[in-house]
Order: sequence, then C-alpha cells, then structure tokens
Amino acid sequence: MSKVKVAAYSISIDGFGAGPDQKLNTPLGIGGEKLHKWFFPTKVFQEMHGDSEGIEGTDNDFGARSFENIGAWIMGRNMFGPIRGPWPDDEWKGWWGDTPPYHVPVFVLSHYEREPIEMKGNTTFHFITDGIESALDKARKAANGKDIRIGGGASTIRQYLKKGLIDELHLAVSPVLLGTGEHLFYGIDLPKLGYSVQQVTNGEQALHLIINKE
Repeated sequence: MSKVKVAAYSISIDGFGAGPDQKLNTPLGIGGEKLHKWFFPTKVFQEMHGDSEGIEGTDNDFGARSFENIGAWIMGRNMFGPIRGPWPDDEWKGWWGDTPPYHVPVFVLSHYEREPIEMKGNTTFHFITDGIESALDKARKAANGKDIRIGGGASTIRQYLKKGLIDELHLAVSPVLLGTGEHLFYGIDLPKLGYSVQQVTNGEQALHLIINKE
C-alpha cells in the first residue's frame, strides 16, 4: 500500500532540522551541514555523486532504504532554493545541477506560480500554489501506487504532520546540538496525533528512529 513518508531526515539532538540563516552559501543554515555527517560518507551518497567509494553499514542501509519505492516527492520552496518572493526569472533550477537525485516528479510548494522544469534523469519540478493537500493529491496520481516522500524542510513536514497526513517518519538523530534554527516538532503533539516510536536502531554516526501513525 502506498505510504506518505519522511525518510532519512536528519535532526539534531535538540530537534532542529536546519540551522539559522539559510541562504545561497549556507543552504542548510549555519551549522546545518553537521546534521548530515552520518550520510555523507555512505556508499549510497557517494554513488549519487559519481564516486564508487563509500562506507557500508547501518547508516548506509537506512540511506539506501529512503530511496526505495518512491514514486513522487514533495518539498517546500526553501528546500528547492534560496530565492524568496516572486520568481525573478527562470534561471534557478535547484541545488542539484542538471541531473537531480530524485528521478521522479517533484512537487514544490510555493506561493508563486512557475512553469514545470524538466531535468535530466526523469526529474520534473512542478510548482504547487494551492496548498499541501493539492500537492499530495497530485503526488499520489504521479506516484501511481508507489510511496510519496516528503523531503522537507522542517516547515513543510510540520504542515503535513499537523494534518496527520504522514504515515511514517524515519529520523536520523545526529549527535550535535544546534540550539537554534528550524525546529521540526515546534507546536506539535505527536502522541495526540496518533504517532509512536516503532523502531530504534544505532547507526555508525546517527540514531535511527522509525515513527509510525497508529
């Protein structure tokens, strides 16, 4: 059965999914890159960037699993790029170069319309201006029975969580403290929404939590 899920989403011990001051030269916010140190050395990450080297193990297994059976992605505009307000032009096409790592339709939440962007490797970015439910409906149709991955950032995940629309979250808790930035669970009562921890696994550089909606 198709799931709506968050996968391989890195957070700090104190619950932040990105650091403060996200912009072009700090896309993950100040200190945010430390959240992903568990993922960078893995075989799956290295292969995504054309390198045959990489570390196998628990962290790699969870990273690889996050891409399995994905038929569509949903992401917030902040994850797509640093531009705020109306699109000045069509030049910005994401952080990932000509061949983004998605290889499926990606639905970007935005307040401003923009024509779809077709990229190499079967990734097409669609810009959705009429809300998260509309984006999810479109993603379900595009996924054709496969899972829909909510990619982030934290604000986007919170919106879907508050509506109870996420079936499963895989969080990779990195052993760092950020103190400030984008807090994933701000204002959210997960047990009240029906979520509980189903699995806890120690990786090489992160603690992996699987949280499901009951």
